[in-house]
Amino acid sequence: MDELERWARDGVPSATETDSEARNFALFAHLGGFAAYFFPFGGVLAALAIWLLKRDQHPYVDDQGKEALNFQISISIYSLVSLALILVVVGIFMLPVVAIFHIVMMVIAAIKASNGEPFRYPLTLRFVR
Repeated sequence: MDELERWARDGVPSATETDSEARNFALFAHLGGFAAYFFPFGGVLAALAIWLLKRDQHPYVDDQGKEALNFQISISIYSLVSLALILVVVGIFMLPVVAIFHIVMMVIAAIKASNGEPFRYPLTLRFVR
């Protein structure tokens, strides 16, 4: 099933139904992950704050905020595992890969969110549903 068909079935608004305020908050939820590079778990906190503040006002922000939050939690776990694996040398190679994946996926998600398109991150553990 096409992702847009699934969204239409589940009641999440399409790009034409999503207003610019909702798209902007979804964009900020995805880009909030960059806060992780300035303080620990900053990406999780940024996504959580935006999702909690706007989830009741915009279904699109509710959905994309949960997606961003789940991704930031997953990346935090992957980063911690990579840090631990530095002890056996593997983490030295894994940590940059996780960081590049994190940045690239956030940029793609932000572009999709600004266009009002639904986005699902790959390799994301779904903690918040």
